[in-house]
Amino acid sequence: MSEAISADDQLRLFIERIERLEEERKGVAEDIRDTYNEAKSQGYDAKIMRQIVRLRKMEPHDRQEMEAILDTYKAALGLG
Repeated sequence: MSEAISADDQLRLFIERIERLEEERKGVAEDIRDTYNEAKSQGYDAKIMRQIVRLRKMEPHDRQEMEAILDTYKAALGLG
């Protein structure tokens, strides 16, 4: 026999689940920050590493398009 969960209980369960996930996300964010700090202590540039991570998340076509537009803007501003 299955028991029906009241709307109040269901809402409370959702909120508690979100709170747990928020805590997990906080822990993961701390781990990522620690990893960047460790890399920085080894001589790597964390700012550039963040850019690389962002680029690696992109689809190749989107990355190529973004790089082409960036090159166009740089050339227009004499940075290139």
